[in-house]
Amino acid sequence: MKTIFIFFFISLSIIAQEKNPSKDYLTVFEKSNGLKTGTYQEVIAYYQLLADNYPQIHLDSIGTTDSGKPLHLVTFNPDKVFDFETIRKTKQTMLINNGIHPGEPDGIDATMLLFRDLAQGKIAVPKHTVLVTIPIYNVGGSLNRNSTTRTNQIGPEAYGFRGNARNYDLNRDFIKADTKNARSFTTIYHLVQPAVFIDNHVSNGADYQYTLTHLFTQHNKLGGDLGTYLHQEMMPSLEEKLSDKKWDITPYVNVFNEVPEAGFTQFMDSPRYSTGYAALFNSLGMMVETHMLKPYKPRVEGTYDLMKSMLDIMETDHDKIKQLRADAIKQFQASKTYPLDWTVDTTKTTTLKFKGYEGKMIPSEMTGGNRLKYDRSKPFIKEVVYKNYFKPKVEVSVPTAYIIPQGWWNVIDLLKLNQIKMVTFEKDTTITVESYKIDTYQTRSQAYEGHYQHYSTKVISSIQDIAFKKGDYYISTDQNAFRYLLETLEPQAPDSFFNWNFFDTILQQKEGFSPYAFEDVAAELLKNNPELLAAFETKKKSEPDFAKSWYAQLDWLHKQSDYYELAHMRYPVYRVK
Repeated sequence: MKTIFIFFFISLSIIAQEKNPSKDYLTVFEKSNGLKTGTYQEVIAYYQLLADNYPQIHLDSIGTTDSGKPLHLVTFNPDKVFDFETIRKTKQTMLINNGIHPGEPDGIDATMLLFRDLAQGKIAVPKHTVLVTIPIYNVGGSLNRNSTTRTNQIGPEAYGFRGNARNYDLNRDFIKADTKNARSFTTIYHLVQPAVFIDNHVSNGADYQYTLTHLFTQHNKLGGDLGTYLHQEMMPSLEEKLSDKKWDITPYVNVFNEVPEAGFTQFMDSPRYSTGYAALFNSLGMMVETHMLKPYKPRVEGTYDLMKSMLDIMETDHDKIKQLRADAIKQFQASKTYPLDWTVDTTKTTTLKFKGYEGKMIPSEMTGGNRLKYDRSKPFIKEVVYKNYFKPKVEVSVPTAYIIPQGWWNVIDLLKLNQIKMVTFEKDTTITVESYKIDTYQTRSQAYEGHYQHYSTKVISSIQDIAFKKGDYYISTDQNAFRYLLETLEPQAPDSFFNWNFFDTILQQKEGFSPYAFEDVAAELLKNNPELLAAFETKKKSEPDFAKSWYAQLDWLHKQSDYYELAHMRYPVYRVK
């Protein structure tokens, strides 16, 4: 009798839970009626609750972060399979990154709701797509909780800070990977290998009517049929689906202290940014940018509907996306050249029917200058020019391979982290290669994300026989990481390892000369080399500053001699034609 009673009691409990399956699964966001976002501890505990009660959800931790805490990974798969090698045989993945800037927590709350609703069957469960999320990427920033640093943002009541535990902006760190966060993300990214990648943010830009804006990977840069699909099919489809749900959306409004109706340019997501990094491996990437001046509740709800809409697109186009991504690498490798840098194509634009508010510059009563003032009582719909076409500014021929001496282990380690295939020489070997010498470059005068970054880099190329040592690395470009290799190892690329200071030791001359002793050597050099003498005299006549500087003259002659060190300004990554 006692056993029957216990069974009856348990049955009643199960029935009660089934009648109200959501009562124990409300998020902090829902309990606060859209005014609050969960803390780091609350968010991870919520996903643990889901994983404990729904076998379709798996919570894992992979790697660590600068805060000392792990990076978590949550997966929803109705098949209850969580081995990604197995998943890739039949399905594709959508990876959602949240809390890269924890003061912009909209995606954190929206993604918890999405996972719960999928697990509880409130929305259609995808058959061809596995959903994956990093709940909070910037753990250190999330733990640094406050209510003031998002100076103009409306809600939530408290949130995290943009900088991580070492004050890095993690959305500038995907190529250089200075942080443990970025290194753990790299491991996760190559484990998951997402077909679609979404990074959730909140915009700081102009004032306008939209709650949602999208920032897709620049389609020309993504390139080929994959870029065309992103621009002509995926983006319009997303906009249409959201319109059907009564959400207006427009491209990210890339202006600062200017009115959008003057026209604006698409943001170029270079590989330092999350979507730019993902593009190197042919993921279809977008950042969601909700509007800071809209209340928190609709921002979260809009982010939810956007992610659900993207999931629906993946379900419909799963075969097409899979084929386009497989073809993308072949299309790039079939080309003899590769674009490293881009500029706006002024011959093509898109016209947006933009929903804004009238804004104008008026005198500031405080500063005495002018300030921008929007009037929300004067909404408008105007045609606005959107410059979203780019063309290559710098291109390079595609080498068969790169060779990197083993001494540059800092670069080799990053290549290995990104699963670059490489082999080492089994014995000392001399090979004819293309060698770069750094000709000119400029350097930032202010620190930027822990670096004084170079830019506008130019190189001089020559063909040389170089002796390589046993253990040096030979890296073929015939691999899936083709784009990653060219955009990190070619010095002229904006986010190359050279421009991020990985090779700065070659910029400093290590051996010099004593002027009083070298002048006699220089005189002998000129005496025995008529061509050098002629070039020396011409330079003095054509460059007055050079002619006035005795040191500049001796230094120039030293650099023309056999005494000048070969390593100075020689870029230590070699190209095999």
